[in-house]
Amino acid sequence: MQVSAQPKAAPFGWANGPLAMAYRLVDGAFSAADLLMVHVLRRLEGSGLLDEYPNLAAYIARAEARPAFKRALDAQLPVFIAAPNG
Repeated sequence: MQVSAQPKAAPFGWANGPLAMAYRLVDGAFSAADLLMVHVLRRLEGSGLLDEYPNLAAYIARAEARPAFKRALDAQLPVFIAAPNG
């Protein structure tokens, strides 16, 4: 199987509209769903795949600005540092 080095368009159009003003994926408080989605989206930063989805970039920024998001990242950092390939 041959793998292309060229990035393909990310299928995030479904989320770009609804996240224009939303602060979370599901009703209620910022949740694990948001933590997971932002983690996935952050992996794409710098790839150009999110360039056509400005609302997703804003969603990432809103999530990163939350103290709870920073606490969640800080809490998992020791696990990654202690990992054999960390």
